[in-house]
Amino acid sequence: MSDPVPTSKLYSINEWDRLKCVVLGTVDHFAPGLSFDRRATETEIAEAQSIAREAYPASYLDEVAEDLEAFRVALEAEGVRVLRPSWPEDSVSFTTPTFSASGFDLYNVRDQQLAVGNTYISTPPTQRFRCFENQGLQELLYQNYFEQGFRWICAPMPKLGGSYLREVNRPRTPLEGQEDERQAALGKKEAQRIWRLSEDEILFDAANVCRLGRDLIYLVSRSGNRKGGQWLQSVLGPEFRVHYTETYRSSHLDSTIVPLREGLVLLNGMRINRESCPEVLASWEQIYFAESEPMPAAEIEFHERVRVPVANRLKAMGVETTIGQLTSPWIGLNLLVIRPGLVMVTNPQPALERELARHGIEAIPIRMRHAFSMQGGLHCTTLDLERDPD
Repeated sequence: MSDPVPTSKLYSINEWDRLKCVVLGTVDHFAPGLSFDRRATETEIAEAQSIAREAYPASYLDEVAEDLEAFRVALEAEGVRVLRPSWPEDSVSFTTPTFSASGFDLYNVRDQQLAVGNTYISTPPTQRFRCFENQGLQELLYQNYFEQGFRWICAPMPKLGGSYLREVNRPRTPLEGQEDERQAALGKKEAQRIWRLSEDEILFDAANVCRLGRDLIYLVSRSGNRKGGQWLQSVLGPEFRVHYTETYRSSHLDSTIVPLREGLVLLNGMRINRESCPEVLASWEQIYFAESEPMPAAEIEFHERVRVPVANRLKAMGVETTIGQLTSPWIGLNLLVIRPGLVMVTNPQPALERELARHGIEAIPIRMRHAFSMQGGLHCTTLDLERDPD
């Protein structure tokens, strides 16, 4: 049965109004993300692709797809219309004047796409392989929204030449040290390094932005520079206000600052405290939460046995990839608000569910067996296009 014709324009301006329509990520035709910091030959690209596929066996991708399908069913049971992206081309590799790359990440579909009211923005990627990822969503936008006349903007394509990411050598703050210790206890062995993007060109991921209506919080980090925030303010205009924060040292904001409804925000207490909380949230009720379930032993074992050796082989070839990384144990905070009073959470999170219940919020757990290695929870894997304030 075909999808019903939408009855409203593209409109999603915050993280908590009643969810009406969402894009849900996919691993159909999955192609691992790989980047060279130079122009590579077809032989080099093909060899890297062959090695990278070993990190994603068919049984693994089948489980990811199965969990996404169950997520789709749960969303539709709550009356949410679900759209799916798809890669439109036979090829997954490309070469620009400055580099070569292969693959895409249509599982973490929110990372490069941002809806702000009736404006849809494809952001300038901070990873080379994601430069053409927006093509995976273009067809659904043409089919479902284009005739309604929404505002469709693509940021300037960055060159991403040379070393545009630099490590910051500064002492860790007490809070950062506490987070590293807690992450190690939960199964994430490597300490988090501190990186920043150069300011030579506009660079930021959409997931660096938290929408509060006319106010947007923008994280300056390894996945967003200040020039990106300046550009975002310029295209949205004076009707909106972009507020900068550096409260989290790594990338993306959606497991750190999580609005639950207007005036109530969930904050990752391992990354943020009352002194570092953005001023725009000063009048909000703030829930500081720092608990997390341990990372699944099976996921850690698979990562160390299969993925890390693949990442090391690729690194020896001069290939940049995220295959050797696991996301943080706080992926459980990467939740999706269905409406005020109801959220979906990544996997059972008993402590989080109890805390939410104390504030009148019901939580529906959604199984995501490989959220850590796929590096995305429920918020990462969705892009809300329509929310209704009722």
